[in-house]
Amino acid sequence: MYDETQLKIMDATMSLIIDKGYSGATTKDIAKLAGVNESTIFRRFNGKKEIVIAAMGLPKWNPGLSESDFTYTGDLEEDLISFSRIYMSKVTPQMVKVSIGLRSAELQGAALPGIMKVPMVFKKVLVNYFTEMIAKGNMRDCNVESVSLQFIAMNFGFVFLDASFGRKLVGVSKKEYIKNSIEIFVTGICQ
Repeated sequence: MYDETQLKIMDATMSLIIDKGYSGATTKDIAKLAGVNESTIFRRFNGKKEIVIAAMGLPKWNPGLSESDFTYTGDLEEDLISFSRIYMSKVTPQMVKVSIGLRSAELQGAALPGIMKVPMVFKKVLVNYFTEMIAKGNMRDCNVESVSLQFIAMNFGFVFLDASFGRKLVGVSKKEYIKNSIEIFVTGICQ
């Protein structure tokens, strides 16, 4: 699909976007970091925007998440702990930093579909799961859209804070956070 030079250019671009944001990542800096001549970038890609869109299709920069990644038993606490672990294994601090770095008017939403894939899949899984749990009487009747967004926010919030501030703010391990937050969350949605 992509040759070694293109991959180096994509990796360099995304690394610089993490550090400097989209606007701050110049093609000159990309070429230097990738170890190529700046003209090579334009022979391989039509510009920085095309590099970003290509990179967003690679697992390194936008790890896939599919509905089939999630299996469940019907035990709310056990299932939601599993869901959080799966989500946090995909939504890494690197992914958060990339999505922040890609917020730029210059991209005009071109990267948004790539950024939205993971949360959209997670939301769909959660809406279906909570709908089924309500039907089975395993949780109280509620607005599953709202509860799903709360669950996503709870998980993304931890990853965002960890990516942004690390141990300066986050004083618990990911494992401990998942366990404690799920216990509280389940208490709130059970009958």
